[in-house]
Amino acid sequence: MASMAPSAHAHGDELPAAVPPNRFWTFTEGRAFFELGAFYAMRPLLSSLPKGDGHPVVVLPGFMATNSSTTPMRSLLKQLGYEAHGWDSGRNVLVNEALIGRLESQLSRLYEQTGRTISLIGWSLGGVLARELAKINPDIIRTVISLGSPISDDRNHTNAARLFSFFNGDAPEKMRGGQFSGLDIAPPLPTTSIWTKTDGIVHWRGSVQHPHNTIGNTPTENIEVYASHCGLGVNPSVMIALADRLSQREGDWAPFEAQPRHQLFFPKATID
Repeated sequence: MASMAPSAHAHGDELPAAVPPNRFWTFTEGRAFFELGAFYAMRPLLSSLPKGDGHPVVVLPGFMATNSSTTPMRSLLKQLGYEAHGWDSGRNVLVNEALIGRLESQLSRLYEQTGRTISLIGWSLGGVLARELAKINPDIIRTVISLGSPISDDRNHTNAARLFSFFNGDAPEKMRGGQFSGLDIAPPLPTTSIWTKTDGIVHWRGSVQHPHNTIGNTPTENIEVYASHCGLGVNPSVMIALADRLSQREGDWAPFEAQPRHQLFFPKATID
């Protein structure tokens, strides 16, 4: 969301013009309360998901949100065996050098304390930040997973663009190393985008990764779920996907494939 420049799509592919989500999905974002209820109702089953290896996971909240929004997710990740952390930056409003500096310091401290690379999970704007941080600090990041994130240089994919511009301006201050342009280019490490075609805040096309938009020959993937935007951080299908992705051995990445008992949670994704 931090850049207004249109992205030059590799190989001359033409994508549909960027538009915000259908208003119907926006007006029905209250579905998230049912997803939260489903999260707690299914918590005993979610606790039986693949266990982690104890490596650190940092979860970044969405625009205008705080760590409280990611508490249920982090609680589950801790139960699954991860060292799960929120971020140290309060409410996610201003995207500037100060924020990036604080996040880099937090990640560096955690890496030094644990001696292990870090997985980043970012919800909405948090996913944009996670991807850009991984481009700046690829040596200490293990994988990046974004949830309904506007990973496009065109803000027209989200109906939160005006609010974001109110706080950050039309052209945010220059970021370190030329980051926050080319948002659709994935970092040089395994990257997963989890998205839903019924997202009421970010149009799903703005969350889709394209395999040739990478730094180097690094793996990317898209996982479609049945969810609202505001429910992505608690949706049981998202938790299933997160547990699967995080449980992979470092350096032994493979694309997501739902287990037979979980296949009903995931549409057969079609990007058209």
